[in-house]
Amino acid sequence: MEKELNLKKNIGFFVSTSLVIGTVIGSGIFMKPGIVLSSTANSTMALLAWIIGGVITLASGLTIAEVSVKIPRTGGLYAYIEEVYGEKWGFLCGWVQTLVYGPAVMGALSLYFGSLLADFFGFQGSSKVIGIITIILLGGLNILGTQLGGLIQTISTAGKLVPIILIAVFGILQGDVSVFNADSGSSTQALSMGAAVLATLWAYDGWMNVGFMAGEMKNPSKTLPRAIISGIVIVILAYLSVNIAMLHVLSASKIVELGPNAATAAASSLFGSIGGKILAIGILISIFGCLNGKILTFPRVTFAMAERNFLPGSKVLSSIHPKFNTPVGSTVFQIVLALAMMIFWNPDRLSDMAIFAVFLFYGLAFNAIFILRKKDKGGNKLYKVPLYPITPIVAILGTLYIICSTIINAPMDALVSIGIAIVGLPVYWRLKSTIRSDEKYKAS
Repeated sequence: MEKELNLKKNIGFFVSTSLVIGTVIGSGIFMKPGIVLSSTANSTMALLAWIIGGVITLASGLTIAEVSVKIPRTGGLYAYIEEVYGEKWGFLCGWVQTLVYGPAVMGALSLYFGSLLADFFGFQGSSKVIGIITIILLGGLNILGTQLGGLIQTISTAGKLVPIILIAVFGILQGDVSVFNADSGSSTQALSMGAAVLATLWAYDGWMNVGFMAGEMKNPSKTLPRAIISGIVIVILAYLSVNIAMLHVLSASKIVELGPNAATAAASSLFGSIGGKILAIGILISIFGCLNGKILTFPRVTFAMAERNFLPGSKVLSSIHPKFNTPVGSTVFQIVLALAMMIFWNPDRLSDMAIFAVFLFYGLAFNAIFILRKKDKGGNKLYKVPLYPITPIVAILGTLYIICSTIINAPMDALVSIGIAIVGLPVYWRLKSTIRSDEKYKAS
C-alpha cells in the first residue's frame, strides 16, 4: 500500500500556515471552556491557562519542527522515537498510540458530537447512541476510500472557522458581562491549574502534524518556523478571543453549568434562536470534520506497525481492502477500541487520558533534539529551533508539568495509560522472539 513518493516542493507560507490552523482547531475550543473555568478560581486564571497551554504548544511545535527535518521519515512521533531511542521505544510509542491515544481521541470527539447533536434536536438521553452511530458511519466512509474522507475534510475545514470568527467578533463587541476576575462557582477542592492546562492542550492538540510537510515546502528553513509561529499564534488569539467573547456574553458560572453547550448558548444570545442554530451547525461541522480527520489518519500508525509484524494479529491489522485500497483491518480495530472506551468513559476523561498518554512520548521527542544536535556534527542548515536550548526546555518542562498534574489529579486515568505502556514490553519481547524464530527457520 505504501509507495515511495517524489515530493514536489510547492507548499508556501500561506498554505503551510492554513495547515497549522486546520489541524489544530477542532472540538476543544467549543467543549473545554467550561472545564477550564471549573478547574480554576476565576475567569482570569482560566484565560491564563489558555495562554500557558498555547506557550507549551508553540515551544513543542518549534522543537518538533527541527526533529522532523533531521528525521525525514513517515510515521511522525513513532518514527522519531524509534530513530533516536531504538526499536523498543518506537514500538511502545506506537503501541500506546494504537491502544490509548487514537481510540480515546476518536471516542471523545464522537461523544462530544453526539452530545451537541442531541441537544440541537432535543433528543434527550440519546447522545451516546448518536456518537456511536457517527463513528461507525465515518469509519465506513473512510474504508470506502481516502478520497471520500478527504472531501469531507475539505468541506468541514472551511465550516469550522465561521462560528469562531462570529462568536469572537460579535461577543466582544456586543457583550456586557464582566470578563476578568469573574467567579466560576467551583469548590476549592476541585481547583487545579494543572487540570485546566491539560484541558486546553486538548484544544491545541494536532500540532504534531505540522512538521510532517517539511519535505514538500519550498524553503523549509524559513517557511516551517514562520508557519508554526504564525499558525499557533493565530490559534492562541482565536481561542483567547472566543473565551473572552463567551465570558462577555455569559457569566463564568453559567459557562460551567452549560458545559459543552456554552458556545451554542452564547451564539443564541448574540444572534437569536435562528442565528444560534446556524452557528451550532457550524460547530457540529467542525467537530465532525475533526473526527473524520482522526479516523482518516490514526489507523495509519497501527497499519505501519502491523506491516512490520509489530502487533499481535498483524496479518489482520495490515489487511487492505481489495477494492478500495484502504487499511480496513487497522481502521476497524481502532473503531472497535473507541466504541469500547465510549461505553465506559465520558468524553472529558477520554480527552484527558489521550493527552496524558501521548505526552509520555512527546517528552522523549522533545529531548531528542539535544541528542540529534550532538550527532549532527556538520550542522543542519534547513531549520534550527529558535532560542535553543530555551524553547525545547520549555516544551520538556510543560510535558513534565502535565504528566505530574495528571498523576496527582487523575491517578487512575494515568495508571491505565502507564499500565498499557508497561504491558507493551512483554508483547514486544514476544513478537521479537517470534520474528527471530521465523528468520532462522527461513534461513535454514
